[in-house]
Amino acid sequence: MDALIAIDMAVRRGLTDREALGCAGTRRLRNLADLAAPAESPMETRLRWLLIQAGLPCPQVQTDLRDGDGRFVGRADLYYPAGRLVIEYDGGNHRDRLVEDDRRQNLLVNAGFRLLRFTAADIYNRPAVVAAQVRQAQNARNWSGEARASRKARRTRGVEPA
Repeated sequence: MDALIAIDMAVRRGLTDREALGCAGTRRLRNLADLAAPAESPMETRLRWLLIQAGLPCPQVQTDLRDGDGRFVGRADLYYPAGRLVIEYDGGNHRDRLVEDDRRQNLLVNAGFRLLRFTAADIYNRPAVVAAQVRQAQNARNWSGEARASRKARRTRGVEPA
């Protein structure tokens, strides 16, 4: 897990990109490089990894979201566009930002997005529940995303990042 987190943080800071990571090294590094994304926090990476390991498709990371008129309404930590499903990680600073987060959530809901929010306690103590809730949300609106796990997810399932 720490290796994937380090890769995500390096990609986020522009220190490397997925192509450069996949050029040399071990097969395991190449598999992790395929998953590299500009996550804003290690816990967002952990949440994404949890979903991939549960056999769910790999979500988009840090995606700008717009309403029907093209106005920016927020940025999703994780996003499944086929079902307009936004997945947010609420970190320790969430209480300090509660008013701002609530206003942003209202904009997203009014623009037709659906949201699920998870905390560190959810990720560490209830990973099966997190995966089940995401899967249920995808199925609730006849989610048209890839029914099977992506090739990338299947290839990395069971591979534990260092």
